[in-house]
Amino acid sequence: MIRLCRNRARIVLLVLGWILFTETVSAQQSPEEVIGAVVGLRSTIPMDARTAPTLGTERMGSGVVVDEEGLILTIGYLILEASSVTVSTRDSSNVDAKIVAYDHATGFGLVRATRPLGVPQLEFGNSSNLKVGDPVLAISSGGSQPIVPARVVSRRDFPGYWEYLLEDAIFIAPPHRFFSGSALIGVENKLVGIGSLIVSDAAEQGENSTPGNMFVPIDALKPILDSLIATGRDPNPRRPWIGVYTEEYRGHVFVTRVAEDSPALRANVKPDDIILRVGDSPVSNMASFFRGMWSLGEAGVSVPLVVLRKSETLHITVDSTDRYKWLKVMPRRLTAMGFVNP
Repeated sequence: MIRLCRNRARIVLLVLGWILFTETVSAQQSPEEVIGAVVGLRSTIPMDARTAPTLGTERMGSGVVVDEEGLILTIGYLILEASSVTVSTRDSSNVDAKIVAYDHATGFGLVRATRPLGVPQLEFGNSSNLKVGDPVLAISSGGSQPIVPARVVSRRDFPGYWEYLLEDAIFIAPPHRFFSGSALIGVENKLVGIGSLIVSDAAEQGENSTPGNMFVPIDALKPILDSLIATGRDPNPRRPWIGVYTEEYRGHVFVTRVAEDSPALRANVKPDDIILRVGDSPVSNMASFFRGMWSLGEAGVSVPLVVLRKSETLHITVDSTDRYKWLKVMPRRLTAMGFVNP
């Protein structure tokens, strides 16, 4: 009885937070339905997983129910290399889930509950319509403040140090502290993004930093959703991956770390190398570095790099691979979890 009262009180607070969001909200779905569609996720990752040292072996965040059969959209790193995933609803029910897909290009992840969750599904909005200044809500399944009213403060490409480039990412402020897999809701009460990161420069670059969140726009999911559900992968050709972690500073791209057992390590790329060119294409930032690699062809293509190491210019050829092949997700584990890896 005490737990039930607490849950009802929490829902009341969430709904009040929703009402304060904006007077322009068009309630095609009720606040209770939207809030109820956001569920909790907890995943367990083997100690020997490639991502265990950086992302941990116990990961928690949120997901959004997007169909009647318990399909849940989340941010991919929560479930990457996971051996088990558990879904929790707001009435404290815990349900096992199977991994459906992970997409490195966008960062999305999909899981499916093994039994009905008894919660609403959230409809997709159009993230391309979001403009700087628009009001939004970031909603998580947990944290001290599950609902955060915010504004879109920028739309721009986001390069990630792990060989990731997201076009037209959504940046909001103030930040949601429990952002992983959280739902971004537009003024039509529809899903327009999934929470990925907390950043210090959410607004366009300027003199003052603006802390906020980066969200993956829902429009990036729509062209690949059917393929993700059917095969666990997007339908596009596999991009070349070499296994370097980078950062950019004053027009230069530095290698900060080289992944173990990666093509870059085998080719003798080293931390502190400065990447000057990919083939004939100059590199001035991480985006130009990634686009230069990906323009060479599909995974497996040779990537010619020109790097500066101390005072010496070196020409290094790296034989790329498909990042999925590098991850330690064994076929028997994929089969057991219902994940199809073509």
